[in-house]
Amino acid sequence: MPDKLDVKKIKKYLKLEENQCPVERAMRILGGKWKASILFHLKEQPLRFNELSRQLPGASKKILNQRLQEMEELGFVKRTVKAAKPIAVEYSTTPAGVEALSALDGVRDWAAKHNI
Repeated sequence: MPDKLDVKKIKKYLKLEENQCPVERAMRILGGKWKASILFHLKEQPLRFNELSRQLPGASKKILNQRLQEMEELGFVKRTVKAAKPIAVEYSTTPAGVEALSALDGVRDWAAKHNI
């Protein structure tokens, strides 16, 4: 997995416009429902799908799977097949995912400061 984001791919995938505010573009990438939570739960260690699903009880498995696929496509999450039978898949953050987490730290700190 490359250390840098494929910006052209992200812009095309999310239909980002150059004239949009940078914060708006960033929120389109990271602000989708469950994306930040997924990154947060993967920051300490890789997790298998069902382990991650248990840590996000409000997310259906279908939605979780969709978000993981999107984040893998965009380069924030890496999917590793650990076993074929039964299928065992593990997810971890990429360097780009770790970088995004550091950007989200400010949001987390702001929410904690204001009890929201």
